[in-house]
Amino acid sequence: MANPNQQVVYTKLFINNEFVDSKSGKTFPTVNPANCKKIAEISEADKEDVDVAVAAAKKAFARGSEWRNLDASARGRLLNKLADLVARDIDTLANLESLDNGKPFGDSVFDINCAIDTFRYYAGWADKIHGNTIPADGTSLTLTRKEPVGVVGQIIPWNYPILMLAWKWGPAIAAGCTIVLKPAEATPLTALYCAALTKEAGFPAGVINVLPGYGPTAGYAIATHPDIHKVAFTGSVDVGKIIMEAAAKSNLKKVSLELGGKSPLVIFDDANLDEAVEIAHNAIFANHGQNCCAGSRTFVQEGIYDEFIKRSIELVKKRKLGDAFEKDVVQGPQVDEKIFNRILKYVEAGKKEGAKLEFGGKRWGNEGYFIEPTIFSGVTDGMIIAREEIFGPVMSVFKFKTLDEVIERSNNTNYGLASGVITSNINNALVFAQAVQAGSVWVNCYDAVVPQAPFGGFKQSGAARELGEDGLGPYLETKTISIKLPTNN
Repeated sequence: MANPNQQVVYTKLFINNEFVDSKSGKTFPTVNPANCKKIAEISEADKEDVDVAVAAAKKAFARGSEWRNLDASARGRLLNKLADLVARDIDTLANLESLDNGKPFGDSVFDINCAIDTFRYYAGWADKIHGNTIPADGTSLTLTRKEPVGVVGQIIPWNYPILMLAWKWGPAIAAGCTIVLKPAEATPLTALYCAALTKEAGFPAGVINVLPGYGPTAGYAIATHPDIHKVAFTGSVDVGKIIMEAAAKSNLKKVSLELGGKSPLVIFDDANLDEAVEIAHNAIFANHGQNCCAGSRTFVQEGIYDEFIKRSIELVKKRKLGDAFEKDVVQGPQVDEKIFNRILKYVEAGKKEGAKLEFGGKRWGNEGYFIEPTIFSGVTDGMIIAREEIFGPVMSVFKFKTLDEVIERSNNTNYGLASGVITSNINNALVFAQAVQAGSVWVNCYDAVVPQAPFGGFKQSGAARELGEDGLGPYLETKTISIKLPTNN
C-alpha cells in the first residue's frame, strides 16, 4: 500500500553484514524530488570505506570460506530467498523508491516485480554454469571449468535503482562472486534496504556490501581498487570512459558498461497509427524520459507525419503529472535540480535551432523538479536535441521518406543501445532489424526487456551484455585443465 510517510530505517554503510558509519563520519542528504525536502541523512563512503568493504568481500571469497564451500544449488536458493523477501516487503520498497526517485508508486511496484523476476531467473542458473570436455589431440583429457571472477565492483544509476541492483546482483551471485556495490547518491534507500534483506536471507558476511557515496570518491575507488577484478557500471558515456581508463590503469579488471542511448523508433506509414502513437508515447515518456533506451528519435514516414503529430499532442495532453503517491499520476518529477535544469536547456536549444515546440517545454507546478511532457516537430539530424541524450520527457519527431534513408539516419549516431520499428510490412521490419546498429530491436513494440534476453549496446552505448545467459559471462573466468592419460602399450 502506498505510504508517502514511509519510515527510513537504513541509512548507514553495509559492510560485512553490518550497518556501520563511514570512517570519516560524513553524511549527505537524500531528497524527495517532488518537494525538494530532505528524506534522510546517509553515511557517505569514500576510499577508506571501499578498502574495508573490499577486504570483507575478499575474505568471503577466500578458498575454504563459507561462501566458496556453498553448493551452487544453495546459491540459487539464497537468490530465491532474497526474491521472496523482496516480494514480502514490496510495498515498503516501493514507497522508498518513490520517495527517493519520484516515480509513481505503481511504477515502483512494477520495477520491483521485474527485479524479483531477475533474481529468480539467475537463481535457476546457479547450478547450471559448467564447462566442457574437449576432444583435444594427443593423449590428454582436456576440460574447462567456469569459475567466479572474485570480488566485483558494481555502480548503479538512479533511474531504476532496485531494478539495476537486481541486474547486477543476480548474475554475480549465481556465478559465486562477492560484491561491493555503490548505489547512486540520489537514490540510496532501496539498495540499503535490500542489503538488510540479504542478511535476513542468510548470505554469509562479506558476500554483499553496499556503500552509498559519490562517483569521484567511492566510485573511483571501486574502479581503481587492485583487489576488485571486475567492475560493472550503468550510467553516462563520459563516466563509463573514466571507469574503463581507471580499470585499465589499475589492474586491467574486467569491465561491463551499459551507457547512454539516442535510440531511433521508426514508424512507417503502413502502421496502425493509433497503436504507433501509443507505442511512441510510452517509448519516450516512460519513467519521465529518464531511460537509457528511450525512443528519443521518433522517425515518422512523411505520409502520416502530420497526423502522427496531431494525435501525439492529443495523447500527451492526457498525461497526469504530480506526486508519486497521488491517484492516477503517470509522471513524477525529474530526479534532481541538475537534471531538471539540463533538460530545460535542451528545450531552449531545440527552439533556438528551429525545431517547432508543439507542446510543453516548461516547468510544471510551483515546487519540485517537474517538467511538462514536451513534443518537438520538424527536428533535423544536426540539431543538438537530435544528437545528444536529453534523458527527459522530450519527444523529438523527424520526417523520413524511404527505408534506406531512415536506416542510414538511424545509424548516424555514436550510440547503439536500442531501436524500434513499427510497420505491417514484414520485409521492412526484417531489413531494418538486420541493418540497424543497436543491441536491441523491437518490432511493433518497444522496451520489451526481459531477464531471459541479453541487453546492451553497440558503439558508445556500452561493452558486454547484461541479462540472459550472456549476463553471466563477465562474472566468470574459463579455466582449461589438461590431464595426461597413460598410453596403451
